[in-house]
This record gives sequence, C-alpha cells and structure tokens, in this order.
Amino acid sequence: MAGDFETLLYRIEDGVAVITLNRPDKMNAYNAVMRTELLAAFDRTDGDDAVKAVVLTGAGRAYCAGADISQGEQAFDPARKGAAEHREIVDGIARDGAGMLSMRIFNSLKPVIGAVNGAAVGAGVTTLLPLDIRMASTAAKFGFVFSRRGVTPEAASSWFLPRIVGISTALEWCYSGRLVLPEEALAKGLVRSVHAPDDLLPAAIALGREFADNGAPVSMALIRQMMWRMLGAAHPMDAHRADTRAIRARGAAADAKEGVAAFLEKRAPQFPDRLSDGLPGIFPEWIEPVFR
Repeated sequence: MAGDFETLLYRIEDGVAVITLNRPDKMNAYNAVMRTELLAAFDRTDGDDAVKAVVLTGAGRAYCAGADISQGEQAFDPARKGAAEHREIVDGIARDGAGMLSMRIFNSLKPVIGAVNGAAVGAGVTTLLPLDIRMASTAAKFGFVFSRRGVTPEAASSWFLPRIVGISTALEWCYSGRLVLPEEALAKGLVRSVHAPDDLLPAAIALGREFADNGAPVSMALIRQMMWRMLGAAHPMDAHRADTRAIRARGAAADAKEGVAAFLEKRAPQFPDRLSDGLPGIFPEWIEPVFR
C-alpha cells in the first residue's frame, strides 16, 4: 500500500490505518503533493470498512517541520508561480492548503490519533488540531511560529487551538512563536500523554485498537461529528435535537441489538452495521458545507 503515495506510507494494522508522513530528508515538510495525498488517504480510510481508527505519525526525527519553504522568501506569497496548484479557487482566492486538510480531517468518519514523534511546527502543528487525540514523544516540540515569519496561523487553527488549550495559551503561543516542549503541551491539554520515542507509535496503535475492538463504527462516526460540531453550537438545545435523532436512529439499529446481546452474553460484540451503508441524518438543519 505504501507504493500508492509519493510522500506517505500507508498500512492497516488490526483495523488501524497508520499514515506516516514520509519525507524524512526534508523533516516531512508539508507541500502540495503531501496535501493532495493526505486528502486522498482520508478518503481511503473513510471508504474502507476494515479501517476503524487512524493514526498519523512521521518518519525520521520530525513529525512535520511545517510548510516547505525551500523556495525562499516568496514561500507564502499567493502570487508566486504554482501557488494555487492542487487547490480550489473560491472568490478568486486559492484556498489555504493546510486548511483544506484540517477540514478534511474534521469531517473524518473514523477516530484520528496523532503520534507526534518529533518537531511539529507551523502547518505541522496546526493540522494536528482537528485530530481527536494527540500523543507525543519526549523528543517532540510544537511551534506556532507564524508571527516570527511575518504571517498568521492557518488550517482553521484560530477555531481549533483556543478550544483545545484556551484563548490565553493560544494567544501566548502564537504571539511568541516559541517552541513548546512536551511537558507544557501535556499540562495545557494539547497532548494526551508523553511517551519514550520507541513506545509512542505502539501506544497510539494500541489506543486505536481499543476503539476498533470495542466500538461500533457507525456510533463512533456519529459521536465524533456530534462532539466536534457541538463545540460551535449556540445553545445546548442544538445538542439535544441532535442527540435525540441519533439515539432514536441508533437504538433501532442492528448494532444496538448486538451491543446489548454481547453485554448480556459476556462476549465481544460483532457489530453488523457498516459506514459504507451511510449515516443517519441527524443534522437535517445543517446545509452541507461548500468546503469539505
């Protein structure tokens, strides 16, 4: 499967898809090809019923050193040659490429775990924010370095970051642009746990397997969307409406019958419902967004 991609490695291990950023000689710097391939990889994980969870990690000593700025001082200039390559044009402007990836991860139907093995800087950290859980190596470090480069954060991080770590911490990290070490990232809630380098990926895969072995895929997909989307809801009644539709739809499904039977019979459940058959329409008042 790894041969399908130029900048990624892709494998499935016991129901967990492991996607590895694979430009180690460039510290896995993010470029247009990697963006396009990551979008395709998440399309693949969503479309494969054998995948129950996703782990993202990096090859070599970095997770992702941010945007590939090897082209020099014009790296962030939207007028440069090829700036809009592999991007949609909206209102005459090429969409933020890292934001395209963040929105794709936001819409993932599968739980997504980050195994941050080394430096995660710029787009390398902002595109980690839509992941459900981030786990870090003791060798990891995080840098919201945009002010130091004369630009601003991207990848919808102005929405995600304050919700994860709080507005004051988000602003401090972005104003200063300093590197955040794993201990501080853990204390502020950016990461779930910190691991020795050799233990990180096995721990992330084990967590993904816990989800894969015990959770109903359709239920997990709905839980993921309900939790993330309700972060922006104006009133708890929005959640009550969505919860009501979801529990009514899932309570009548074959998965619920199997879940109860497995509990009573003290065995592992074998959930029959498949994501490839579609999700219940629990958000009818929401118009499908233009940007996925």
